[in-house]
Amino acid sequence: MSSSLQHLRLAAVNIDGVLLNDTFSPVIRQMVLERGGEYTAEVEYALFSQSQLAAARAFAEAAHVTMSPQELVTAYLQERERFLARHPVRVLDGAADLLTLLRRLGLRVVCYGGLDKTHFDRHLGPLAHLFDGPGYVCTDRFRPGIREITRDVFGLDYDQVLFIDDVARVAEEARRLGVPFIGRPGDFEHGHQHALMERAGVRHLVRGLRDIDEELLRTLDAEAAAGTCWDARALTTLPGREGARHA
Repeated sequence: MSSSLQHLRLAAVNIDGVLLNDTFSPVIRQMVLERGGEYTAEVEYALFSQSQLAAARAFAEAAHVTMSPQELVTAYLQERERFLARHPVRVLDGAADLLTLLRRLGLRVVCYGGLDKTHFDRHLGPLAHLFDGPGYVCTDRFRPGIREITRDVFGLDYDQVLFIDDVARVAEEARRLGVPFIGRPGDFEHGHQHALMERAGVRHLVRGLRDIDEELLRTLDAEAAAGTCWDARALTTLPGREGARHA
């Protein structure tokens, strides 16, 4: 068995789009297009990793609709249920192996996402033994949740926690706080997250969970210890921000 990592203490792994298939992007895009909006990188950035009500307000602006945020949330959940009837939620290839590897290297592991814990219990219940208490953190009230998971839930320093996520907004916050980060943009053909993560300066981008191997994790462990997870010279130029800023 390989020795434990030296600096990192926790891996926080996003649920939808990382451990489970992305059942959100296709529905959001279709709803935007059906209501006369344009599905751009700026729109996607404004919608993803937000609370449900914040995302609904961004959606109303993008699609030029007059529905209230709560009405939009209700409509979205109904649309998603119809989508799930044709495209069920499934655990992504390599999820169990990744969680096992993280634990083998001595990390505690937690899952997080915007839906309540019943979503985790239903779809990742068979893998629950691979997570550490509390197992799952719902971040709908405090998006994107990096500070709360790191400091409030686990009482760790920012450079001790590795986040694995599919959304550039989370990467941006990780960069601001100096948090080690692996980007796993989804496979949605109309999505913009890969390009947005590149623009945010994400150094470690993977196409699938099996690309997160021991070598990569040890590299991140060394970078976290040295404080070099992010290139301080690069600029953040994500949509919705006023100009480029240093991390």
